[in-house]
Amino acid sequence: MTKYYTRACNFYYGTNAKFLIKKKIALPLCGNQNIAFDKLEIITRNNKKALSKIININQVKNLNTSIKKKVREDLKKIVIKRKNFLKNINFIEPSIMGILNLTPDSFSDGGKFNKRKKAQNHIFKMIKGGAKIIDVGGESTRPGSKTVPVKAEWKRIENTIKNFKKKHKKINLSVDTRKSEIMIRAIKYKADIINDVSGFSYEGQSLSKLKKYNIVKVLHHMQGTPNTMQKSPKYKNVLLDIYDFFEKGIKEIKNKKIIIDPGIGFGKNLKHNLTLISKISLFHSLGLPILIGTSRKRFISQISGDNDSEERIGGTIASVLFLLSQGVQIFRVHDVNEVKQSILVFEKILSNFKN
Repeated sequence: MTKYYTRACNFYYGTNAKFLIKKKIALPLCGNQNIAFDKLEIITRNNKKALSKIININQVKNLNTSIKKKVREDLKKIVIKRKNFLKNINFIEPSIMGILNLTPDSFSDGGKFNKRKKAQNHIFKMIKGGAKIIDVGGESTRPGSKTVPVKAEWKRIENTIKNFKKKHKKINLSVDTRKSEIMIRAIKYKADIINDVSGFSYEGQSLSKLKKYNIVKVLHHMQGTPNTMQKSPKYKNVLLDIYDFFEKGIKEIKNKKIIIDPGIGFGKNLKHNLTLISKISLFHSLGLPILIGTSRKRFISQISGDNDSEERIGGTIASVLFLLSQGVQIFRVHDVNEVKQSILVFEKILSNFKN
């Protein structure tokens, strides 16, 4: 079986982008007039290998009929603006998801915020720094971590979840959990997003239990489990395998309020992570917002040297700014203020850039 994939590439920004869009030389990325592209990478995959070629957007009409239909369908999804389904987020301006780990053992900040007052103070700090989403988790999913029982996980996050909307009505509450019982409890306290690192596969029935709730779901990719995922992960083609995973998962989710996350560091080695980051624009052809979490991840120290997780802000910012240039809409980070500042400066420079 032969399958085709379409990736937008060769981007322009700011004044250049708007000029080229107006002249119909380039197209807007995800409805954003500040990012334009004029080339496509067409990837052809069969059982043996994947081949690719780069074409100009005006060459689509010259493709073979079998390829042309698929590329045109993909192109519509790449260009169209993403639907707004979260408070105060339009998917044109980049949004920050601040991380709140209420755990004793998360890889970077375990034990720092699992006291009630510290958790509340950190929420306020992240919102002040520019976070539009707060992602609350009570179970560590770092490499090698063990499963936490439902009762213990809920106990860690219960107070924060119950009181969040009383204080932060305009901020989106995301709950990071693999367990449907916790998902449903959180929804009853007006959670806006369910962020399941297992891609709703942990229990096998989470999606059916969530059918009656009109909740936004993060479709996250992970190979294996947190306990096993970094033990020699393997793919035929990491980029296309994860694309296929998303394509299948999207069909299984009925309400289509979906954000996709390729799961940097979740069952991926350094080469896998770098491939996903460098080719992230492929996933725009799925027509959904993209969320990325590179914050303080191990791949940064694998590149830069043996830095402690809290000393990886530079690598975090570098990856965020590259991903921003590729049209990624949401960034899940620990250091909200620093990342927000870098985004504002980077966007200001790009908006004034002219060739």
